[in-house]
Amino acid sequence: MKYKRILLKLSGEALMGAKGFGIDQNRLMEYAHEIKEVYTAGCQVAVVIGGGNIFRGIQAEKGGMDRVHGDYMGMLATVINSMAIQAALEGLGVQTRLQSAIKMEQICEPYIRRKAVRHLEKGRVVIFGAGTGNPYFTTDTAATLRAIEIEANVILKGTRVDGIYTADPEKDPKATKYEVIKFEEVYEKGLEVMDMTAFTLCKENNLPIIVFDMNKKGNLSDLVAGKKIGTLVQV
Repeated sequence: MKYKRILLKLSGEALMGAKGFGIDQNRLMEYAHEIKEVYTAGCQVAVVIGGGNIFRGIQAEKGGMDRVHGDYMGMLATVINSMAIQAALEGLGVQTRLQSAIKMEQICEPYIRRKAVRHLEKGRVVIFGAGTGNPYFTTDTAATLRAIEIEANVILKGTRVDGIYTADPEKDPKATKYEVIKFEEVYEKGLEVMDMTAFTLCKENNLPIIVFDMNKKGNLSDLVAGKKIGTLVQV
């Protein structure tokens, strides 16, 4: 196993599956099985998931809502998704803990770094909800921050595309894929990997990112085992 401790970042939109909104139960269970596979192999797994399938603060702002208000609503959406992932994993016999950056004791623990690390060491999947707990920060930034705090070996960003390309492969058939790319090259070429705050945090803390296709069965396990899948971003 190449990576002992990972942070898996999933987009909320990915949970929609074939649906246009909300949570597709089939997709949810597919992800739960993938996570269980690496968990069973002995990898320590932390998860951050977005809330875009339910609510996006930036979209709310465009509709005239106050950005701060919208962002807090988006954070609550991530907690709903986190609870869904938690329920799916526990249904498969995986021990989990859900920690939230916004206190809501009835459904999850408050985020405490030491407790999060202890849970991982005890063999529990730790799910981080409610972003950073602050408006104006994305779940990419939350994932990066938590990964640095728990000293994860890598951020695995699961998407519907199998890596980083020279252009959008869904729009440009001539787009070519990068196997490995340096942080500086991403800046220079203006490629979209994460939001700039999250990306800079990774660079400054020498935290590699792997962008890969989460929807392909077995990809997560193969990555953790050390196979070259997706695109590796490194210093």
